[in-house]
Amino acid sequence: MSNPLPPTVAAPPNGDAPATPEVAPNAQPGVGEIFFSFVKVALSGFGGAMPWSRRMIVEQKRWMTAEEFNEAFALCQFLPGPNAINFSVVFGARFAGVRGALAAVFGLLGPPFVIITVLAVLYAKFGDLTALGRMLTGVSAAAVGLLIAMVAKMAAPLFAKLGWAPIVVLAAFVGVAILRFPLPVVFVVLTPVSIAIAWLKRGPA
Repeated sequence: MSNPLPPTVAAPPNGDAPATPEVAPNAQPGVGEIFFSFVKVALSGFGGAMPWSRRMIVEQKRWMTAEEFNEAFALCQFLPGPNAINFSVVFGARFAGVRGALAAVFGLLGPPFVIITVLAVLYAKFGDLTALGRMLTGVSAAAVGLLIAMVAKMAAPLFAKLGWAPIVVLAAFVGVAILRFPLPVVFVVLTPVSIAIAWLKRGPA
């Protein structure tokens, strides 16, 4: 007799209802799907691509869990270069190798390159208009709001555990925002500390 459950959900041994999987069954996107998904992110990502990337990958497509996204984003944050581009390379390479990385990068950068080129020409001609300055001020406020919303969603899994992670977050905030330490110095100090704490908390494999 065939198993009535879908292949992505294992039947529990005690006969209870199967738990809902954190990752959807289509958790292996192809190169084309990666490209068009990042094109959509690029066209939707007013104020920055990362909030929309997280929404698409974690909440809509369920290609990653919230924890997996945080781990990938942490790596991209630590590396030099724009976080969104770093993340697109990491994500694309994870699911489709070099072709996936290229598809994600070109999908993310292609539409903005065309749009910003056109806008740059228009701004050079009409940039002195007072109304345009007010519009850009409003866009800046919306961009900050999107960034705060993404940070809150990414921090939720960490603060839900009420362990050592919020202390590291608070230390980073105090070091950069209040004490005004250089960002590379904060990274160099807190990164090995947080890795060591996570290693000790996890214990031997």
